[in-house]
Amino acid sequence: MTWNCWLVPKLEVWPVEGLPEIEPGDDLGALISGVADLEEGDTLVVAQKVISKAEGRLLDLNSVEVGPRASELAATLESDPRILQVVLNESQRVVRSERVLIVETHHGFICANAGVDHSNVPGKDNVCLLPLDPDASAGALRRRILEVTGANVGVIISDTFGRPWRVGLTNVALGVSGMAALVDYRGQADDHQQELQATVIAIADELAGMAELVMGKTRRIPAALIRGGDWTTHREGTARDLIRPADMDLFR
Repeated sequence: MTWNCWLVPKLEVWPVEGLPEIEPGDDLGALISGVADLEEGDTLVVAQKVISKAEGRLLDLNSVEVGPRASELAATLESDPRILQVVLNESQRVVRSERVLIVETHHGFICANAGVDHSNVPGKDNVCLLPLDPDASAGALRRRILEVTGANVGVIISDTFGRPWRVGLTNVALGVSGMAALVDYRGQADDHQQELQATVIAIADELAGMAELVMGKTRRIPAALIRGGDWTTHREGTARDLIRPADMDLFR
């Protein structure tokens, strides 16, 4: 869902500190509510890794049966064939298999290795997979926080993606609940009264990137609180809104 205007007098972002190591089955909403001072209208950005851990999306590579395609790719990419098999299992399409495996996940995300990741996962043979339905995960977390605190907040589940044409990684939104994912300026006039034709801002991605600045990759801070703006007021978007349709994909 897109939204065509908002008022942002000031934005503030804080790291959510004090969370323990997350285990499968943990009540993440209650844990976050216990350490974060959440208020109505706040936006909570949570790293995909802790969502996946709480949902039990961890896999022992020793349980993976490697097929011929993964074995073939392993020789080319010089990678563990078990991981490549997991990536293929989590994908609906291989986009590129030179230097790195770029795929389209079952969610529709175009990313490296289908989000399958070794980092910050205990055990050398364990990997973490993306949530099965990140939008549903965001919605469940938002409802649990509302139940515990009484505060209706927007929730973004974020992960780190590379970008075409640009060097460096940035956080983007994989799941969204309780807020707009896009801001649509089309039809509005710019400063010179020219009508904007194509300007749609990925507000959920921008907030995910903003949150990463206080979360970091090595600080063990898996969530951030953003205060300010009113994109959480009576608006409901999803991360699916951010996926470019196939007929608009210039590289498909």
